[in-house]
Amino acid sequence: MNRKYTKYVQTKNLLQNQRGFGWQLGVGIILNRKYTIRNKTARKQEGYVMTQAATLTQQQLQRVLDYLRTRRHYKRNRAIILLTHYAMLRIGEVAALRYCDVVGEDGEIRAETTLSAAQTKGNKARTIWFAEKARVELAAYIATHKPKSPTQPLFYTQRSDGFTANTLTHIVNGIYKNAGICGATSHSGRRTGLTNLSERGVGVRTLMAIAGHANMSTTQRYIDMRPSVIRAAVELV
Repeated sequence: MNRKYTKYVQTKNLLQNQRGFGWQLGVGIILNRKYTIRNKTARKQEGYVMTQAATLTQQQLQRVLDYLRTRRHYKRNRAIILLTHYAMLRIGEVAALRYCDVVGEDGEIRAETTLSAAQTKGNKARTIWFAEKARVELAAYIATHKPKSPTQPLFYTQRSDGFTANTLTHIVNGIYKNAGICGATSHSGRRTGLTNLSERGVGVRTLMAIAGHANMSTTQRYIDMRPSVIRAAVELV
């Protein structure tokens, strides 16, 4: 057998092995993709639900505020936390707030404002409302942090820039963790506020408007069924 023929056979075998490997790899990718899709579909059909952020009692919220008092940026971080509880804002919406969104031309804190599509989830503008408690917290914060421009981000970073939603999420999650609130995340304030309103008899359609939800089922998932509420309901029999 001459050298040229031997080299030809070796090259042919190598190419066939490579094609075989490629075919096996391609089949493996396809099967893996099908398995992933099937697994996701099965979890959805079985009602698979991710763990939701914990809701806070008044005592737990006070513990968080007491912890903040011992840390830097107390008034800023207090206002951020309480906006998620009292105005039930998404953390991304808090990060996107500007001074002109919360302070009117008369220098007073607005009772309500409209966030642009770029500031909210779902690329859709929405109205948000500031309860009296939220306005008090905002006024206390703004009194110590005068803006250079009305379009400046409401909440500053160390470089005087605004926060990204990601950065603010990490900060709020860290606050809850360091305060010893198990299971609480940047979503906890929003869930807590909506749950508290529900327990006070506020209708689900009103809660939808406050939360900025398009579907009632989304709002209903936010409402935490606390054991104390269940026990009180049973006593009504």
